[in-house]
Amino acid sequence: MRLLHTMLRVGDLERSLMFYTDIMGMQLLRRKDYPGGRFTLAFVGYQAESEAAAIELTHNWDTSSYDLGNGYGHIAIEVEDAYDTCARIKSKGGHVIRDAGPMKHGQTIIAFVEDPDGYLIELIQRKDKTD
Repeated sequence: MRLLHTMLRVGDLERSLMFYTDIMGMQLLRRKDYPGGRFTLAFVGYQAESEAAAIELTHNWDTSSYDLGNGYGHIAIEVEDAYDTCARIKSKGGHVIRDAGPMKHGQTIIAFVEDPDGYLIELIQRKDKTD
């Protein structure tokens, strides 16, 4: 397993990209619009995502601002097999709040786990996983 990214919800994507790239010196690693869900994901970081963790900036098109308390999204962890990982977490008493399956508006296999304090952890199945 490895840490993949931390997601932050942003009200103005261009302003946030300017901050993370121009002020913080990160690179825009990738960006994709999801018209069906009315959101854009932009990933920024200091190295390629294959080398280091990144920050996922999520811009929900219909939301211009967030309270600081709900601006935090989740921590993402890459796993070999999201289905098996969920089963293991459940067997140890962990709280899986979204079972493994394809993400909405995409094909990536994901799941969500909640820690004891309510923080979310996204499990993302490796893309090269074959069944």
